[in-house]
Amino acid sequence: MSEVFLDTETTGLSFHEGHKIVEIACIETKDLVPTNKVFHKILNPKRDVPKQAFDIHGFSTDFLKDKETFDNVADEFIKFIEGKKIIIHNANFDLGFLNGELSNINKSKIDKLNVIDSLEVARNKFPGTSNSLDALCRRFNIDLSRRTKHNALLDCELLREVYINLLEAREPKFNLTSTSQNQINSVEQVKFYNKKILEISEDEKKKHKEFLKSEIKKNFY
Repeated sequence: MSEVFLDTETTGLSFHEGHKIVEIACIETKDLVPTNKVFHKILNPKRDVPKQAFDIHGFSTDFLKDKETFDNVADEFIKFIEGKKIIIHNANFDLGFLNGELSNINKSKIDKLNVIDSLEVARNKFPGTSNSLDALCRRFNIDLSRRTKHNALLDCELLREVYINLLEAREPKFNLTSTSQNQINSVEQVKFYNKKILEISEDEKKKHKEFLKSEIKKNFY
């Protein structure tokens, strides 16, 4: 099956507050192996980029003013993701912007049933810990040296590595049977080595032989 790893960068936290997408990246994979097909667009949001957002991704208002707008790339984007499973980290954030932009130009929204949220997968595997993309990369020893700023294309590449590790991650399991057996063996060894060996008298040996003879007669005759 084909998948798409998707990420966006924006001017802010909420589409409904007037913020817009400034970068979209998608990497196509087949059974999680890259096909070398990539969709990557830097967009003019038709608004100013707040300093807080600039500090995160580094795209300034001046840099973006001559770039394409979302409506110019929407059809190409839709075609690229069509029929594929979409994997997004913190999907509600990206879908909020993408579906908002698609609705504005009378295009169908992305169906959440076609989306896997890797953040939810991570939270189920590692509850109570940080599951940001950075934190997961550190957990799985994935190189973050190139991630000096948020970059949608790089983040897709990192997300693919994280997702593969999430699928392969196994919680430590305790083999109680093996552990118990080892404990039993250890106890038996201790018992053996701590046994006190006693010498028996000749009289006791004689009585023991007589006992055995009587028992044999009872059982076999």
